[in-house]
Amino acid sequence: MPPLVIGHRGAPGYRPEHTRSSYELAIASGVDAVEPDVVATKDGVLVVRHENEISGTTDVAAHPEFADRHRTKRFAGHTLTGWFTEDFTWPELATLRARERLPEIRPGSAAHDGREPILRLSDLLALLAAAGRPVGLVLEIKHAAYFAAIGLDLVPMIERDLAASGWTDADAPLIVESFEPTVLARLRERGLPGTYVQLIEAAGSPDDLVLAQGAAAPTYREMVSPAGLDRLVGPVDGISVDKKLILGKDGGEAALVAAAHDRGLQVFTWTCRPENRFLSRRFRAGGDPAARGDFVAEWTVLREAGVDGVFVDHPDLGVGLFR
Repeated sequence: MPPLVIGHRGAPGYRPEHTRSSYELAIASGVDAVEPDVVATKDGVLVVRHENEISGTTDVAAHPEFADRHRTKRFAGHTLTGWFTEDFTWPELATLRARERLPEIRPGSAAHDGREPILRLSDLLALLAAAGRPVGLVLEIKHAAYFAAIGLDLVPMIERDLAASGWTDADAPLIVESFEPTVLARLRERGLPGTYVQLIEAAGSPDDLVLAQGAAAPTYREMVSPAGLDRLVGPVDGISVDKKLILGKDGGEAALVAAAHDRGLQVFTWTCRPENRFLSRRFRAGGDPAARGDFVAEWTVLREAGVDGVFVDHPDLGVGLFR
């Protein structure tokens, strides 16, 4: 079976990420599912942003009325300075407009800066309901432990929005994923139906486990060891890994995928992007980071490794290659 093609933040190769036009373009391109990230506002609204610091993807810095919201915070083991969703109400965030994260790499997308507002999760769910065909939802939960620590529990917010839109039905094409296993366990224990997927980076450890266990927290690399994969069987249905963990050397590309499949775990990978900046070194062509390299060769390795789903920034290219 070909892998699921998932519009990563919609179609951010062509439009600013997480905007209505980005998702509409992904759906029109034929993706099987779309992937929003969710974070919370001060008044408990789930908004679709890759992270809660929004200066890189909105025009918040151009709003003098919000200058006093500029903060420096200790967050996920490091310090961040900017504007954060949890310091705004939804009506305030609704006045902002989206911007391209990588204008030097994607000037065509940047040409659409300032045209569209931020979406709530409920807005995206309504868009999917009107798509005219089934489109899956791959819901990524961001920074759940951080939000819980400041009194914003994402779990009931997620349940509220999904229930209101019919996504709690047992047959809904819902995948729930997070880098933090605790929030996945809580949602599963509370009975939210769906496929549960543990996100895994190439380095580091899950923030929630670091918060709870300190230096004893398992690393992501330990999670994909044979013993680590054994421990994931049951708590989750699959893993979603940085493609670096699949694009190995000397013919080892399929090892992780096969090991997970042997345990009944699905394998997703991220992110398929055609530009040199994002390709593994062996697939780059020339020195321009914005130019497209041999992405067909890289993505073919992933397809032949047998992955069950791929996250793509250019849905038309992903549908064309992986179907």
